[in-house]
Amino acid sequence: MSKIWSYLAVVLWMGLIFFFSSQPADDSKELSTGVTEVILSVVEAVAPESDLFVDHLHHFVRKNAHFLIYFVLGILVVRAFRLSEIQGKKSIVFALAICIVYAISDELHQLFVPGRGAQVKDVLIDSTGAFVGIIIYSWLKGLRRSSKA
Repeated sequence: MSKIWSYLAVVLWMGLIFFFSSQPADDSKELSTGVTEVILSVVEAVAPESDLFVDHLHHFVRKNAHFLIYFVLGILVVRAFRLSEIQGKKSIVFALAICIVYAISDELHQLFVPGRGAQVKDVLIDSTGAFVGIIIYSWLKGLRRSSKA
């Protein structure tokens, strides 16, 4: 049963990515600007003398959103494979391949969304996020196994 739930989590997460990618540029910018403003207010409360610029922080927030959403996708995909008895390097390679293909398809999808476009840089950021998530998950699972032994 946990296999079904793990694959369902992958599909739902991919759906969330698709939803965000389907937002026209103005809506997407409005969402990320809201997140940026919250972060900026927290930073200003903690370090009032900081001289962060909203534009720089906004770019940082948008690119980190790519990294983080694919970080989670990488973890979900490799976990689903591991629960399906696809283990070791094979699970890592398959999970990364799926995440990269999805990142490419996501960027291509954005070509059809008003004001959006495809960027190779975003595919690289997405793929890096997925890779880091997969590696951290695999490393933690390895630590857990070795501590049980």
